[in-house]
Amino acid sequence: MHLKRSNRLVLLIGVFLAIVAFVGIVVVFQGDRGGGGGTQTPSQLPTVFAARAIALGTPITADMLTSKNLAVTQRDAQAFPDASLLLGKIARQDIAAGKQLTARDFDTGASTGLINVTVPPGQRAIAIQVDQVSGVGTVIRQGDYVDLLVGFGTDKFPVVTLNPSDDTINVVSGINATSVKLLLQGMQVIGTLLPPRETTEGQTQGEQGVTLTGQQEIVILSVTPQQAEVIKFAQMDGTVSLVLRSPNDFRDEQGNVIPGEAAGTTGVTLRVLVDEYDVLIPQLVEAILPERQ
Repeated sequence: MHLKRSNRLVLLIGVFLAIVAFVGIVVVFQGDRGGGGGTQTPSQLPTVFAARAIALGTPITADMLTSKNLAVTQRDAQAFPDASLLLGKIARQDIAAGKQLTARDFDTGASTGLINVTVPPGQRAIAIQVDQVSGVGTVIRQGDYVDLLVGFGTDKFPVVTLNPSDDTINVVSGINATSVKLLLQGMQVIGTLLPPRETTEGQTQGEQGVTLTGQQEIVILSVTPQQAEVIKFAQMDGTVSLVLRSPNDFRDEQGNVIPGEAAGTTGVTLRVLVDEYDVLIPQLVEAILPERQ
């Protein structure tokens, strides 16, 4: 009789342990289905927004940014998860306050097709064609600031004398009348366009592996009417180069637009180089040549 009771007790304990094991297995499997083994896709991700309006060409600082979690379904594929990734970048378009910031807002690639250009009120848009040498390696992009450098050759400023006997004008040869001047400063780029590259014939390889391809770039500037006239004259009668400026020259500590200060350059001629930069004038050397036999 005692033996039968003992067997029943063992049987009950076995059944109880089996139930506990079954419940444990069910809980584990439900946990796996619910949590995906720790790989469950989050429904929200940290996203960077513009805390205030950011103007074209503005270097990004921390006070211009704010971050919050955003539903994955509302988040742009090119959005930024961390504000530190944007510090120092240049806004390549006007950015509205509250906008979700994306890589497109800071795209530095020049367009090779049709582009949209927004001309600021009261300004004019004018295009200048440059190359790898005259256009800072064709790295000028929308939002940058540039100065215009123009050079006029000797043929543009010939030195002449007036013959008093018949009032005829004689051009004096052998005199360097080249003149160079930084004409306009602080113009903002509102668009760039890279035309198709020319034939590969005649390309040269630079010391740092840079290939001189003759690549051209169209740079569209925002200018005043007076600046437009100056640029057109320089294009017709001189050689034009664009000089790239720092964007910080045109922003205060809060990122507000301020006018850039004029450099106040004097311009350069050969006379200026001799007088102010100590360029040596070649001296005539008198030599006695042997007589021919």
